[in-house]
Formats: sequence, C-alpha cells, structure tokens
Amino acid sequence: MSLAPWLTGHDERVRHLLGTQRLDGGWGAPEGYALVPTLSATEALLAVLIRSPADMLVDAVDRGLLWLRSWLATTRPIPDTPAIDLIVPALTDAINEHLTCRDIPRGLVHWQAGPRLPLPPGMDGMRLDVVRGIIAAGAPVPDKLLHALEVVGDIAPDAVGVQPLPPGVIGASPAATAAWLGAAGEVDEHGWVRAHLESVIQRHDGLAPCATPLGVFERAWVVGSLARAGIAVPPVPDLVDSLTADLTSVGTPAGPGLPPDADTTSVTLYALSWLGVPTDPSSLWRFETDAGFCTWPGEDGFSVTTNAHVLDALSRHLATQSDAAPRYRSAVRRLVDALRSCQLPDGGWQDRWHASPYYATVCCTLALADAAPSAAAESLARAVRWVVATQQPDGSWGRWNGSSEETAYAMQILAVAGRGLPAADAALSRGMSYLDMTSAIPQEGPALWHDKDLYHPTKIVRAAVLAAQHLATESRLRVRFDDDLRTCPT
Repeated sequence: MSLAPWLTGHDERVRHLLGTQRLDGGWGAPEGYALVPTLSATEALLAVLIRSPADMLVDAVDRGLLWLRSWLATTRPIPDTPAIDLIVPALTDAINEHLTCRDIPRGLVHWQAGPRLPLPPGMDGMRLDVVRGIIAAGAPVPDKLLHALEVVGDIAPDAVGVQPLPPGVIGASPAATAAWLGAAGEVDEHGWVRAHLESVIQRHDGLAPCATPLGVFERAWVVGSLARAGIAVPPVPDLVDSLTADLTSVGTPAGPGLPPDADTTSVTLYALSWLGVPTDPSSLWRFETDAGFCTWPGEDGFSVTTNAHVLDALSRHLATQSDAAPRYRSAVRRLVDALRSCQLPDGGWQDRWHASPYYATVCCTLALADAAPSAAAESLARAVRWVVATQQPDGSWGRWNGSSEETAYAMQILAVAGRGLPAADAALSRGMSYLDMTSAIPQEGPALWHDKDLYHPTKIVRAAVLAAQHLATESRLRVRFDDDLRTCPT
C-alpha cells in the first residue's frame, strides 16, 4: 500500500487495515507472529497519512506505534519466517523515517520527540544493508532475494537484471512486483506486468496475497495428500504437465521467479510417482548436506518438513524402482535417523515452514511410517501419545484454537500410526465428529503457513481435511470389521 498507492483497491486496503486492527493495537496472529503485520500495517497507514491526512487513521497509527514500542521493549521469541531479518529492519527504518517527516499529522507529533523504534534484541540491519549495497552497486540480485524485493523500497526499480516472468511477476510476489514497478506505477514496455498485478488485486477484492502464483506447490501438495490417503487422483494431462513443466535437473520452484527448492521438488516427485509418471529424483542430491537436506543451498537452519518430504520422495522411489542405486537407501537411513533425532521431548515436531506443530508432526510421522515403520516404532508411538494428550474437549486440535486443518493432521497421525490403539481410535472418532460439524458450516481457517506473513492455502488445507476424513472412515470400517470377527461364532 505504501509502495503502490496507484494500484487498484487502495481504499479497500485502507479499510481492511482499519477493520482488522486488534483491540491491543496490533495486527496479525498471536505471539511474535504479530510483529511483521503490525510493522507493515503501521508503516502503510503512516505513508497514507503523510500523503493525505485523515483523522480516522491517526488513532490506528498511534495505537500501532504504542503496541510496537511495548512489544519491542521486551525480549520475546520471533518466528523463523522467510526474510524476517530483512523485513523487520526495512519496516522499522521506514516508520522511523516517517516519524521525522515535517508533514506528520498533528495527532502524531508527540512521536517525533521520542526515541525511534529499535530493532528486536539480537536483530540488526546488516543483511538489509548488504542487499541495498548490491542494488546500489549495480550487481545482480540473487534469485532468493526477489521474493522480498520490496524491502529495498524505492530503489527496487534500479535492481539490475531483474526481469518479470509470466504471467507478470517478480519473485512470485505481488509486493515485490509493485516495488519493482515503482512508486508511480510506470509501465513503459511492462504494461503486461501491471495488468497482471491489477488482475491479482481484483481477484482478492483489493487485497494482495503473500505469494502468487504457486501452482506447482499447490497441486503437488494436494495430489500427495489425497493419493497417500488412498483417494485416487487421475493423471490428467494438464495436471501432469503443470507438475513437470519446470522440473529440471536442479529441481523445481514453487512459483515463477523463485529458486528451485528441495521441499517443492520432493513433494512434486512424490506426487508424480502416485500419478504413474516416471521421474528421476537425482535433482535432490544438490540439496544434500551433512545434516540431511537443505531447502535451498545456503539455507540458515534445518527444516524437518523439507527432510520428511525428501524422505517421502526417496522411499517412494525405492518402493517403485527395484534397481535404485545404493545411495538412495543410504540417504533414507540418514533421514530416518535425522528426523527421529529432531523429535521433541513431548513427542511432536516443530518446523520453520508452519506455525503449528501438528503440520510438522504429520509430515514426519507419515514419512517415518512409510519408510521405516519398525526402526521408527518408538518415535511413532510417542507422536501418537502426544496427539491423544493434546486433543481439545470439542474433539479438535490446534496451537492457539482448534482448527479443521490441524485436526486433519492429528487425525492422519492417529489413523496411520495409532491403528488399533483404543485411545487413538476414540480420539480419531471425536476428531471426525468435529470435522463433520465444521464442514457443515464452511469457513476459512486460521493462517498458519509461513511466508513473509502467515497465509492459508485453501486447496491444500481442503485436501488435508478430505484425506483425514477418508482415513478415519476406513479406520472405522476396519474397527467394525475386527469387532465382527471377534463376535462371529466359529
């Protein structure tokens, strides 16, 4: 909003921010997940106020600044979301610069005399300075930075070598694309880029998603979830073509302008194997490290879900290709050990790509159950006990509140790893009742997936719910069949 006031839906975005501010002055999800949304909303409304003063925005900005000052004065954990070490310094710098503006509204002048907003403890602006230096020097911008190109603000159009990709995006990001077009929305020979950005905004009622398009990511996760649960997915040509179009010897990206990553590549390979499409998983070797597999070369940290998905792809390859090289078997053994070593004391897993431990736990549990059910038996049993112990009274599961998405993940864990255990069967039945109840009143669940902000991939979540319902139904039938066998007269 602050970078592209010319973009269709500006007033709708202002109203959205005003309507979604919390009573405490912040925006976004609980805990540290509120930091980036509150910085972003406060900076955007400040930019609007300076261009065109409006009393109705002053109170929202003042409350946002109060929340930020209070939150930043304490030491609290910050979630490991993409580019957060660039986004937070960039937004903090922008807010502090706005507060020095001569045209700041009268109702906010008291902020000019006070101290500027600090960065959270342990965070600095060194990486942001490096990125700005790259652009100022006219050096090529690394692909992995394109998704967050908006962090450099009005120098984004000066980035050398940055080119939009069809259908008209930079780094699969509307915000990065808007920043690259510039504050005036200059189109020149790039009218098609602005036209695509306008169409995205219109489809979302004036709002912009974190990332789009992500067709490969979305379709691969949907196919993998459904097929693994036993729901047949026909290999229609358009689906297969969409999954293979960008699959090369270096992997596949989640969307145009993003670098190939091991997570998307492995889930795509796994989905294609279920569709009966021959694939070569050797592209995954470029992501192999001493610890396991990185999401992309140079990644900070270790993702258990990426490694679980690589385990899925490699163990599926071993199961379907009898002549698979010994290297695949060795990698599977390493991944099984790596995932088991990352299991938390309570029996769950947590990861950097999702706010909920139920997502990380279902990824690890299903991968281990398929690849090494005997070797991982203790880990699987611990995961089941954790799921049973954390069910809420209404039959749901969730990190903050019960949700259909997290309930679906918990149910898949119970159906696959808790089969035949009375406590697991009872919890599964209660979870099924919860899903039946919430399905009768469709509503979008909480945003739990990590990007620059949390987001909710509707189709992927819907596929997870369908998979859970299918597995739970099969489990019920199996329990009834076993009961019938026990009571049948000989």
